[in-house]
Amino acid sequence: MNALPSMSLEGQVAVVTGAGSGIGKAVALALAEAGADVIPCERSGHQDRLGKVCEAIQEVGREAYPASLDLPDLDSIDAMVTHAVGQAGRVDILVNNAGINIPSDALDVTESEWDAVMDVNLKGLFFCSQRVARIMKDHGGGRIVNMASQNGVVAYYKRAAYCSSKAGVVNLTRVLAVEWAPHQINVNAVGPTFILTPLTQSTFDDPDLREDLVSRIPLGRVGQPEDVTGAVVFLCSPAASMITGHTLLVDGGWTAL
Repeated sequence: MNALPSMSLEGQVAVVTGAGSGIGKAVALALAEAGADVIPCERSGHQDRLGKVCEAIQEVGREAYPASLDLPDLDSIDAMVTHAVGQAGRVDILVNNAGINIPSDALDVTESEWDAVMDVNLKGLFFCSQRVARIMKDHGGGRIVNMASQNGVVAYYKRAAYCSSKAGVVNLTRVLAVEWAPHQINVNAVGPTFILTPLTQSTFDDPDLREDLVSRIPLGRVGQPEDVTGAVVFLCSPAASMITGHTLLVDGGWTAL
C-alpha cells in the first residue's frame, strides 16, 4: 500500500456543468490534466464557448465530448446524460458547477428573480445529481462535487436568493452523501469565496465593493478560478475516498474570522 494516495483520475469520465468559462472551464481542464475524459456542458446558444475548452482538453491527450445543458429542464438533463453515456460509456465524476446570481436588495427581490436563482443553483443541481447517480450506481460508484459558496455558510449583501440557494446546496450535499454512500458515491461540495471570472468582473469593477471584499479575506486577495481546481480534483481523486458529505471552503480565510 502506498503511503501517498493518488490524485490521478486516469481512465475516469467527468461531466462538468457550466464549463464554458470561469471556474467551470478551469475545472474541466484540471480534470483532464489529472487524466479524465471530460463532457463539458454549456447552455444551448452558448456552445461556441466550449470550442477552446475542448481543444485544451484534447491537447493534454484526453477526450472531450461537449454537451448542451439547460438547467433545470429535465429533458435537457436526460439528453445530456444519454449523450455522456453514449459517447464515453459511463460517468464517474460529476461537477455541478453551473450557477447564477441576480444581486438585489432583499426588499426588492422579485418572484421571478428568486425562482431563476433557485431553479439553476438548487433544482438543476439536484436533478443532474439524481440522473447521474443512477448511472454511477450501476457502475460501482462515483464522485459528485457540488459548487456551493462561502455564501452558503455566511451572508453578504444583495444575495438573499443566492445565499439561500447555496445554503441549500451545502445541506443537500450532506443528504445525498448519506443516501448514496451504500452505492459508493461520494458527494462533497466546494465553497469558493469571491472569484474573478468573466461573469463576476462587473462586481470587481466597483472599487468600493472590491475593497470591501478584499478587506474580509485574510489572505488579502480575491480568488482566481485556478484557486478552486485543486480542491475539486482532490475530492474526485482516490486521495479523498473516505470523505463524503463535506463542504471544503476555498475562501482565503473569510469564514475563519
